[in-house]
Amino acid sequence: MPAALNHLLAAEPDALLPARWQMTLTLGSHIVLASFGVALPVVIWVLHRRGIRQHDHVALGLAKRWAKASAVLFAVGAVSGTILSFEMGMLWPGFMRRYGDVIGLPFALEGIAFFVEAIFLGIYLYGWDRLPPRVHLATLVPVGLAGVVGTFCILAVNAWMNGPTGFREVDGRVVDVDPWAAMFNPRVWLQFAHMWVATFMVAGFVTAAVYAVGLLRGRDDRHHRLGFLVPFAFATVAALVQPVIGHVLGARLHAEQPAKLAAIELAVETESPAPLVLGGVIVDGDRRWAIEIPGLGSLISRGATDRPITGLSEFADDERPNDALATLVHWSFQSMVAIGLALAGGSAAFWWARHRGHDWLRRRWFLRAAVVAGPAAVAALELGWITTEVGRQPWIVYGHQRVAEAVTDNDGVWWSLAIVTVVYTAMLTGAALVLRSMSRRWREGAPLDLPTPYDVDRDVAPFDGGLSR
Repeated sequence: MPAALNHLLAAEPDALLPARWQMTLTLGSHIVLASFGVALPVVIWVLHRRGIRQHDHVALGLAKRWAKASAVLFAVGAVSGTILSFEMGMLWPGFMRRYGDVIGLPFALEGIAFFVEAIFLGIYLYGWDRLPPRVHLATLVPVGLAGVVGTFCILAVNAWMNGPTGFREVDGRVVDVDPWAAMFNPRVWLQFAHMWVATFMVAGFVTAAVYAVGLLRGRDDRHHRLGFLVPFAFATVAALVQPVIGHVLGARLHAEQPAKLAAIELAVETESPAPLVLGGVIVDGDRRWAIEIPGLGSLISRGATDRPITGLSEFADDERPNDALATLVHWSFQSMVAIGLALAGGSAAFWWARHRGHDWLRRRWFLRAAVVAGPAAVAALELGWITTEVGRQPWIVYGHQRVAEAVTDNDGVWWSLAIVTVVYTAMLTGAALVLRSMSRRWREGAPLDLPTPYDVDRDVAPFDGGLSR
């Protein structure tokens, strides 16, 4: 290991490792919950609208049940999001102290969006059989829009960290702050689009996987078929669009974050043309055990076979991911791409076969694949964030502040990590048990425990979603 890198690692603050692990746990959990909060209201709106227009009681029943499940996930996401907001100041005070004025605006707007989403989700849940059908349906619109705004705001901060704008630094002080320029930085639109589409992949494939399990167990009825087809349709469109957005976003890395591109391509030395490197690791500064396809790396990453990819050796040791992190970024990126392409190809094949009159919902091999697609979509989401965040190392604000400069000097972070681990384990386990219990009661046809006006199976009056009004 180079002496300069040894010195860098030796100088890392004691709190850096547990702070990183805590952010990995909390952000990695929250991002999955947030995906349902962003995408599921749109899917529910489609089902609810179908139910009203076609007097489809199955669609209305699905909309009601999914709204209740969404409320559970929203409640858990609210807790995890609140913890994350506190962590920004507790774990990374150097970052917030220096750049809080620059990126405070999107954080504030995200908070407003969160409250709007919570308010209208509550109105929607309470409005069953209490509001006129079209008014009730319209209450989902602010829920969906608030999810989009909240996602944009958070992605604005992350995009800014990857390409900071809207300020100047003079003698270590941040001056001439323009919060709007920081929020609407050049990277935000593509990065937001990439994440927004990913939410539909996660929510769509996971929801469809639940109903695929039911179909595998012999529950081949309209409820399960519609419950599979609607979210699977959303997921398919997202899976087909996502590679295009990802490619456009990745094509900008050579100019904006060349060290990250080098890690993604596992490029140790500058090569022109650069090969496409499949697999492999970096050991002692050398690339080993990789499959190389000549010229294809330059073609995919730079758009031409004669354009070079800058190697990691061109960067100072303290301005790029080290060998282990570069290998992690490379494998995360390639795994994400492989999963994404498999999901896109498999879902497109399903609809093509359906168009040709083949019912794959009666084929167990496809249903098993659909079940696997749910966790695979979650894995692709997490791998994408590993690529983004680890590939930026050692910077927390690219080119301006290193992670080691931003972390707290408090010596209690290991305790904080232990407590948060216990809390998250209990919280996520509790949410899973609640959702499973709700599913079991609905499957058995029993009413919910709470005598709410939006209980599908209550005995007060037959449920029609307000169609009788």
